[in-house]
Amino acid sequence: MAPADKPSTPVAEADVMAALRRISDPDRGGDIISLGMVTGLAVRDGHVAFAIEVDPQRGPKLEPLRKAAEQAVDAIPGVLSVSAVLTAHRAKAATPPPQAHAHGGAPQRPAKLVIPGVRSIVAVASGKGGVGKSTVAVNLALALAAQGLKVGMLDADIYGPSQPRMMGLKGRPSSPDNRIIIPLQNFGVKCMSAGFLVAEDTPMIWRGPMATGALKQMLQQTAWGELDILIVDMPPGTGDIQLSMAQEVPVTGAVIVSTPQDIALLDARKGLNMFRKVEVPVFGIIENMSYFSCPNCGHVSHIFAHGGAKAEAKKIGTDFLGEVPLHIDIRETSDGGHPIVVSAPDSEHARIFKAIAARVWEKTEASLTDKRRQAPRIVIS
Repeated sequence: MAPADKPSTPVAEADVMAALRRISDPDRGGDIISLGMVTGLAVRDGHVAFAIEVDPQRGPKLEPLRKAAEQAVDAIPGVLSVSAVLTAHRAKAATPPPQAHAHGGAPQRPAKLVIPGVRSIVAVASGKGGVGKSTVAVNLALALAAQGLKVGMLDADIYGPSQPRMMGLKGRPSSPDNRIIIPLQNFGVKCMSAGFLVAEDTPMIWRGPMATGALKQMLQQTAWGELDILIVDMPPGTGDIQLSMAQEVPVTGAVIVSTPQDIALLDARKGLNMFRKVEVPVFGIIENMSYFSCPNCGHVSHIFAHGGAKAEAKKIGTDFLGEVPLHIDIRETSDGGHPIVVSAPDSEHARIFKAIAARVWEKTEASLTDKRRQAPRIVIS
């Protein structure tokens, strides 16, 4: 993923297409361009990103094809980085069986990424920034790990990655073959973030397609191993990156983080509706910074109002997962790289995160069970 030391020669889309025409599908006998397998090609300032659509049953064995395509493009003079990912789609039958047709009328969904070994993916999202989403995400991941689950954390907030600091991790991930990335790990949680690849004060000046391509690459090329759950700390808002991730990543469910005041709840509603539009189950809303309890006298103050997320959850028909207080210990432990769930596991605040995590895992298992039971509706007429 890191740019190579190459001359700054302009790269044309035609050059990339020509390179990819030399890559043949081993089963279908044609090149991947002619077969229409290459989608989402983006070329900008020497950075190239594209996806290769394959049948999901063939996905696991086509990694050599993806690697060959990536290497072919990387050899083009002027290419600084290449992000090539496999996406899964089911090819339509050339001749459908007579007197049989799929019924339902739903629009065709975008292809989903193939992520071997990851049993479930839960997105932690917010409609806007500044609501403490990343703090909730990291403590949620650590609380799930405390339950004995195998947990990973993907920092998808590519423009403002904060998980390296919160997880107490420094340095760059290793890559034994310059393709597969070995995630860094702390507190029993595997973590991957764009923050590992650049200095903390370096801005990520990427347009949407390149940022989305980098996120897909981190998802697919990280050696996650066998995970019960991968927590994705989503970027704030509901822009192109968030929508692409929600559509193309096989997300099991989403959790929305909001503060109690009306303006934050308005944005949270937008985030929730985005997931619903792409048919991702929303597990519920968490109210962060719900109240402030004075550490000296114990007086409770509702600085940002109180109970708004719970009322909003009821109004829009989703579950209220719990409320997290505004407390200096939560902030200091997260900023210091020892989040409250691991630094003070028996504290009241850690117990709150663990209770929310238990509900999230319960809903995750229920969602996985529902998906296993689903079958296509076939009508014989």
